[in-house]
Amino acid sequence: MLRALFLALGATSCILGFEALAVEQATLKQTQRVNGKMVISERTIQPPDWAPWSLLAAGSVVVLYSFTIPPRFNA
Repeated sequence: MLRALFLALGATSCILGFEALAVEQATLKQTQRVNGKMVISERTIQPPDWAPWSLLAAGSVVVLYSFTIPPRFNA
């Protein structure tokens, strides 16, 4: 169970790192109904320069660590 958790966290971190490498900025749009009118709010996210490489490095270390955790045997 712990092995799967660490593997999932590491893989997610690696995927986020690859996304931060590929994307310069992301704009999130949300529509809400306020007093009967549709209001669109925007939020722009720009990952810092250090984020992609840090996420990739940390994710790969956690994935490698997850392979060294001994499996549990239920006998």
